[in-house]
Amino acid sequence: MIVYQLICDKTHEFEAWFRDSSTFDMQHLAGDVECPQCGSVDIHKAIMSPHISTGNSTGKRAAPDPQKSTTLVRTDQSEVRAREVAAKILDAVKTIRESVEENCEYVGREFPEEARRIHYGDAEERGIYGEATEIEVRELTDEGVDLIRLPDTARKDN
Repeated sequence: MIVYQLICDKTHEFEAWFRDSSTFDMQHLAGDVECPQCGSVDIHKAIMSPHISTGNSTGKRAAPDPQKSTTLVRTDQSEVRAREVAAKILDAVKTIRESVEENCEYVGREFPEEARRIHYGDAEERGIYGEATEIEVRELTDEGVDLIRLPDTARKDN
């Protein structure tokens, strides 16, 4: 993911996240990037200073250049906000997983077979959860079996 500081033709500045720089270019050319304040699609990248490690051995940051400090603060703030949002998402996923584990039956690797039996009326209608391979998930989806993927919450911060 990449965050850009953008500015519209009416000088409104805002941040936007994109998968990569080519995604920004494609969306910009298609007119899909618009100013959240005025709706203008006449958007340009604002000047941003990169956040570069100084590599000094003390682990302390070098004194910021006074002309660049505003942009560096914005970059740091966007990183903090992104981490806060990511933490909230992980908390929500954890809550969903806990609810599933409390209210549904764990069927382990038997999930594909049991989901089919329920779908075709050969087993009691109930909530289940378990594991399936990518191929099994694709096959179940192709058959019209309703399922939801739960992300793994055992993720460590990067």
